[in-house]
Amino acid sequence: MKRIVIVSGMSGAGKTSVLKILEDSGFEVIDNLPLSLLQQVIAGASNDSRIAVGIDARTRDFDCEKLGDLCSEIKKNPDIAEKIIFLDCDDEHLLRRFTETRRSHPLAKNKKLSDGIAQERALMASLRDKASLVIDTTDLKISQLRAIVESEINAASVKELVVSVISFSYREGLPREADLVFDARFLRNPHYEPALRPLTGRDAAIGDYIRQDPDYSVFFNKITDLLTVLLPRFMQEGKSRLTIAVGCTGGKHRSVYIAEQLYKWLLLQKKCIVTLTHRELDRIKQEK
Repeated sequence: MKRIVIVSGMSGAGKTSVLKILEDSGFEVIDNLPLSLLQQVIAGASNDSRIAVGIDARTRDFDCEKLGDLCSEIKKNPDIAEKIIFLDCDDEHLLRRFTETRRSHPLAKNKKLSDGIAQERALMASLRDKASLVIDTTDLKISQLRAIVESEINAASVKELVVSVISFSYREGLPREADLVFDARFLRNPHYEPALRPLTGRDAAIGDYIRQDPDYSVFFNKITDLLTVLLPRFMQEGKSRLTIAVGCTGGKHRSVYIAEQLYKWLLLQKKCIVTLTHRELDRIKQEK
């Protein structure tokens, strides 16, 4: 079966990086292919081809609606596995990236950079809605982006759901990619115990402390009960990725412990590919 991945999205959001990751994973990569040649390239590919095509506002004869229609036509062919990856990023970070690199925005040749970004966001809205996977790169490191893309490729090859579990701090904001968010701030906080404060949710002493909260087991069991219902339905609907975020005040103790336990529970289900990220702990590690 031919595997075709269309990579598009906001200029400056990481399309080049994703194409490089796909190339490293064995895909033949074509960037800025004119839309008029897309079907010709696909038709001429062998049955076991893996092709990644970069298409965005810079592409000659680009038309968001036309691209969406072409992808709909491709999906009708049972011998082709088609996927659209859409790269997004918030406006503030896009402005910073273009300013720091001194690159010109494709739609801001004779206008302010912010106006070009706004025009492109409006232009791309309908394609974003049709995407198989939307990746928000605002806070992603390249290693995290690679993990998301590679897990998506692996899941597509075996038709499995990829479940990403993330712990986070509410002070730092919700993960933009989260589908389900669970708030652990009501549980007793180890931060207020001097002996426990330096530890993290990966330490046994923190786990012992959290499990002693009378509402912990009820909370965790409710989450797993919900997922027991949701996971099979998501798979039936053909959903390829689910991101579950667990938050607490600092993103160091309660959310980390619960995310660890949820990760272990999901692995035992053997129904999906599971990844685990501790957002705030990773940031602390990088700062050191």
